[in-house]
Amino acid sequence: MKFGLHVPNFGALSDPVAVAGLAATAEAAGWDGFFLWDHVARPEGVFPMLEPWIGLAAVAARTERVRIGPLVTPLARRRPWNVARQVASLDHLSGGRVTLGVGLGVSRGPEFRDFGEEADPRVRGDMLDEGLAIIRAAGRGTPVTHAGAHYRLDALAFQPPPVQAAVPIWGATERTGGRPVRRAAALDGVFPVGLGPSQLPDLLANVARLRPGGLDGYDVVAGGTGDWRDWRDAGATWWLRVLPWSRPFGESERIAASGPPAG
Repeated sequence: MKFGLHVPNFGALSDPVAVAGLAATAEAAGWDGFFLWDHVARPEGVFPMLEPWIGLAAVAARTERVRIGPLVTPLARRRPWNVARQVASLDHLSGGRVTLGVGLGVSRGPEFRDFGEEADPRVRGDMLDEGLAIIRAAGRGTPVTHAGAHYRLDALAFQPPPVQAAVPIWGATERTGGRPVRRAAALDGVFPVGLGPSQLPDLLANVARLRPGGLDGYDVVAGGTGDWRDWRDAGATWWLRVLPWSRPFGESERIAASGPPAG
């Protein structure tokens, strides 16, 4: 099992220099991944916020081994061609260590409503699927042509392509079945949000049925502050410790410096 830190991009964890230093501490302590949230507003109130791609660039410059990336980017509120450029640039800066997490985003609260973004999750799902098709095609470095309901590209090549032949993509889901799970099954990993360890076997059974190779080589990414062993026993291959954005920064430093769980 691999272990990482899941880092909210607001509150005590909003300073890019401090977050980059935290990533260096985590890498030295033996963590395998360092993943930033992607939010522009929060329902809890107004807080200082870190732009995640700027933060990830700072993290890439301070680390050499850990996997990094946004977890998760609500792709429907980002232009997919911009994300394709960001992924490729970050992959070069990090020497091929990027994993891209994608999802619909949080429907409740101000993040879509107050910015005039698409509120209907079904429409955002369509936008997410189109955006994923564009990002995957862009990563090949050959001309991309796309004519969909939401996005259009006319034979545009994205250079340079990422360092990795295919940047791993993880799909978030709040359900154990349905369209989000079908989407995640076509990607490189699944990130269950708001689900517990007892629900993971049902989710993975549905994923396995949709993949020709079952779960071989597939990432199952759990996060939280509870007992990581419950997730391991349920089938997770990654466990991410969520850092406490509402607590003093020193608490996150102590968690990072203590290293991943043993056993």
